[in-house]
Amino acid sequence: MLAGKRILLIIGGGIAAYKTLSLIRLLKGAGVAVTPVLTRAGAEFVTPLSVAALAGEKVHTDLFDLTDEAEMGHIQLSRVADLVVVAPATADLLAKMAGGRADDLASTLLLATDTPVLVAPAMNVRMWEHPATQRNLAQVLADGVQVIGPDAGEMACGEFGPGRMAEPEAIFAAVVAALSDGPLKGRHVLVTSGPTHEPIDPVRYIANRSSGAQGTAIAAALRDLGADVTFVTGPASVPPPAGVRVVRVETARDMLAAVEAALPADAAVMAAAVADWRVANAGVQKMKKDSSGKAPALEFAENPDILATLSKGANRPALVVGFAAETENVVNHATAKRLRKGCDWIVANDVSPETGIMGGAENAIVLISPEGAEHWPRMGKDMVAKKLADRISEAIKNR
Repeated sequence: MLAGKRILLIIGGGIAAYKTLSLIRLLKGAGVAVTPVLTRAGAEFVTPLSVAALAGEKVHTDLFDLTDEAEMGHIQLSRVADLVVVAPATADLLAKMAGGRADDLASTLLLATDTPVLVAPAMNVRMWEHPATQRNLAQVLADGVQVIGPDAGEMACGEFGPGRMAEPEAIFAAVVAALSDGPLKGRHVLVTSGPTHEPIDPVRYIANRSSGAQGTAIAAALRDLGADVTFVTGPASVPPPAGVRVVRVETARDMLAAVEAALPADAAVMAAAVADWRVANAGVQKMKKDSSGKAPALEFAENPDILATLSKGANRPALVVGFAAETENVVNHATAKRLRKGCDWIVANDVSPETGIMGGAENAIVLISPEGAEHWPRMGKDMVAKKLADRISEAIKNR
């Protein structure tokens, strides 16, 4: 699928630059031609010689290379690729992209290109979480740039948190998705997944047993059909798929805000297991047992109804798919839920403990639509995801 494609790879200045050597190997192994651009800071971490040896092409470093500039080489470089990949995308590069600056070869190429751009951010956790970086990220996303990562983990500086560049395999998968010519190419699909955690106090919360496996599989299947996927996930045990835009949330209110921020979308698949209730009087400090032996009195408030809000909102996607996890009367409850929420389809399943579906590897669903109830045989969650993604693709094509 990638043979004959060309990637313009911009390597920014960060310790994660060493990972790009593995990325080049993966791309070359798939038949992709790689044109490398190494920033001045990037050359502090990997050498032009090592990059050129792996890419099999000249490494471009200087905006004012007279040989190339006689033919406006920086414009040519920015236009001949099928995809521009920035890895690592440092805080400085993101700022330049957001502000439209062009003071070196890399930033000039990014400003001059009419080619899709994929960035893999990498920086210290404090830099990543800084409001300025988040503003720049929001602008870059609004400009249509695709983002992969960053991951959470231990940093080279010894701190821990989000900011690690995505692994080369994940970036490669994102490249595959970005270059896909599937039926959902150019379509934006929003997927929610995982549980929400509703705090009781700083160390305790209310949740459910959702692993996020089905939502993750659906996001991956839609990605494989060429969709631009925004994946809003609660704290799931299954990691998000590569090649999608990941938005991590904790609570139902966080998830609603993320869903609304991700609109507009051509379709939305609301696979998350959202808590119906939250603790209204959550403790600011850890709740302690006392000598009375009485349990703390928890007061509950209803969480926002994300599915109904989306289905009945002014910015409603053309296709809205909800989920219903039931333990009895699956078809009746799911049919009533579809009408009550105002969505187009409901993917319903029986999550009674004896089914092993909640947190398991398989699913047995009933697809509820205006045409009625369609029972699907029990199958792996990946197969359910592929079948559902194909249905979504067909439905969007006809809307």
